[in-house]
Amino acid sequence: MAVGAFSVDSSSPRSFDGNITLSVLITCIVAASSGLIFGYDIGITGGVTTMKPFLEKFFPSILRKSSRAETNVYCVYDNQLFTLFTSSLHLAGFISSLSAARVTTALGRRNTMIFGGCIFFAGGAINGAAQNIFMLILGRILLGFGVGFTNQATPLYLSEMAPTRWRGAFNTGFQFFIGIGVVAANCINYSTARVPWGWRMSLGLATVPAIIMTIGAFLIPDTPSSLVERDHIDEARNALRKVRGSTVDVEPELQQLIKLSQLSKAMEKESVRTIVEEQYRPQLVMAFVIPLSQQLTGINIVAFYAPNLFQSVSFGNDSALLSAIILGLVNLASILVSTAVVDRFGRRFLFIAGGLQMLLCMLAVAIVLAVESGVHGTENISKGNTILVLVLLCFYAAGFGWSWGPLCWLIPSEIFPLKIRSTGQSIAVAVQFFTVFVLSQTFLTMLCHFKFGAFLFYASWIAVITIFVILFLPETKGIPLDSMNATWSKHWYWRRFIVKGQLSQDNHLMNS
Repeated sequence: MAVGAFSVDSSSPRSFDGNITLSVLITCIVAASSGLIFGYDIGITGGVTTMKPFLEKFFPSILRKSSRAETNVYCVYDNQLFTLFTSSLHLAGFISSLSAARVTTALGRRNTMIFGGCIFFAGGAINGAAQNIFMLILGRILLGFGVGFTNQATPLYLSEMAPTRWRGAFNTGFQFFIGIGVVAANCINYSTARVPWGWRMSLGLATVPAIIMTIGAFLIPDTPSSLVERDHIDEARNALRKVRGSTVDVEPELQQLIKLSQLSKAMEKESVRTIVEEQYRPQLVMAFVIPLSQQLTGINIVAFYAPNLFQSVSFGNDSALLSAIILGLVNLASILVSTAVVDRFGRRFLFIAGGLQMLLCMLAVAIVLAVESGVHGTENISKGNTILVLVLLCFYAAGFGWSWGPLCWLIPSEIFPLKIRSTGQSIAVAVQFFTVFVLSQTFLTMLCHFKFGAFLFYASWIAVITIFVILFLPETKGIPLDSMNATWSKHWYWRRFIVKGQLSQDNHLMNS
């Protein structure tokens, strides 16, 4: 009994590797469009905070500081209330992600996306109509709740719906739509910056991607795994027929999903702390380390504050917004590269190559800023070297876009067995949001005090996490979701936890 229980979870499930049908393609594209709302928010924030009418209404002290000739170029935007405008969304996302696992289990992946889209819509509407700081922060909090739920559900949806051989490519679609959202937001900021009420339009238009993804989610089925998990067997059968094709016998795959779900529920009744069992230690560590590492590359800091940064180092407002568009386009193009090669070269190769590329670029940016602005940051940076900084950050964004960007969503969504998949994804999303909150709330203060050293800080972390991937992350490409545990049992370090966990579980089941 004990051995059988363990083998179902790890290595015995038969692989049902479907083909790319039109239904799968359309369904996954629609689901991936949930990334629009997160990307739009990332892109819109930095541009809005450079608009003079916005600053005059909410943060006039920053305008007064920027007008002083003796101001340190690194310290213009060092204001905790100002950074709270950005970081409050991520604090709310962190809070919502703590309950997102139960929501996605109870409501399903699709319904959770719809729920998140509706909350995001409300937040965008409040931000667009904001009359004071309270309304501004309230809108950001609602946006954070919406993003927290959709970021939990969408990667799971894509991993469970996509064919095994193409899971990486389909999952990068989420990051691709995040990139589209970023570029669209930057273009809108560039267009609206010239009118006094442009910031309202930029913030209020967040309702548009929310409408797009919410309506799209209504039109697609939930994943077979999620439907079986909620005992909707007939709906799961119909969903399998749609994604596998009408000529394929889906009953064997359906029966396997039912057995895995029954095992998951049985284990859940035995202990609500399944995910901290020793046999799942590798996956739990990755659920913390991968999202934490993604943010320690510094990407969201660059995305949030790129317009502020470029405006601080001698770019005008229009040029700063245009620079943000360029960064967004480079990142978007690099995501396409990841989509094309992630299932061919694997996850580890992209992680390592992208990490090295980002490391070199961060070091180069730090050197240019140190030489040009001086130790105290009071010297003007030449136009030529400002452009050099932009070029280096473009290469940095490209390295992130085809490695840590999409893979941070892919890895946590594919490494957990069904019984702890929602919980594992929830932990990964919560860690990411909490890390972004801390880093975004402290970055401008760090930039003011560390100056060019802030980029050395992120370069150091990129070096550490790249080494971590080399040593501790096994390759997961082409492995069925329900056979993933066998991969960890072969790893030089993690296999000790798998063996100990298996023995512990066997003893527990025999004693019971």
